[in-house]
Amino acid sequence: MGIDHSSQGVLTVDLLPEPDMGTELEIVANIVRDGADCDVVVDFSDVDIVTSSSISKLLKLRKLLGDCRRQLVLCNAAPATEGIFKITGLDAVFEFTPDKSSALASIRDVQPVRN
Repeated sequence: MGIDHSSQGVLTVDLLPEPDMGTELEIVANIVRDGADCDVVVDFSDVDIVTSSSISKLLKLRKLLGDCRRQLVLCNAAPATEGIFKITGLDAVFEFTPDKSSALASIRDVQPVRN
């Protein structure tokens, strides 16, 4: 499992391929739900296919983070994986970046000042 909360305010997740992806996304949602005030970067480097169940979990995670005014950024998605999001229209819902560095930069660019 590749969940790292060492970056200040950002939880990075190196997703496992299906069928373990869903479990990993549930763990991340629980971390956020338990009070982790963080943005989330999900790295799809090791993912070759995404099931509807995992897409549902990503949508729930996005909603949870949105309610906390935090971001979810997906990166390193294979063309076939991005295609699934495009076909379903979810490419307009999720933010995609080409790599983890771009994802972290994207989060830094829009983070509000917190008191």
